[in-house]
Amino acid sequence: MAEGELTLYLYGKLRRFASDQRPDGESVVRVSVRDGDTIASVLQRLGVPLEEVGANIFLNRTYSALSRRVQPGDRLAVFPDDMQLLYKWYFEKAK
Repeated sequence: MAEGELTLYLYGKLRRFASDQRPDGESVVRVSVRDGDTIASVLQRLGVPLEEVGANIFLNRTYSALSRRVQPGDRLAVFPDDMQLLYKWYFEKAK
């Protein structure tokens, strides 16, 4: 990973925004992080429609809100609105 980037893992129908869209592929995108970036701003910059993003967003393996700030070196996993976490009340959402 280049300095100043985060690693974004896309799942389900959001895989179309990655170069490797195979069902058995990882659908990973390296994204440059700008000062003040949030999860939402990174996704918007990639052209991901936020209305397709579900509540299942994990930043560094922590259940997170779209408003959470990102840093270089972060690991971000984003699931679409049609792949929802069944037991989300067990996770505290970081903001």
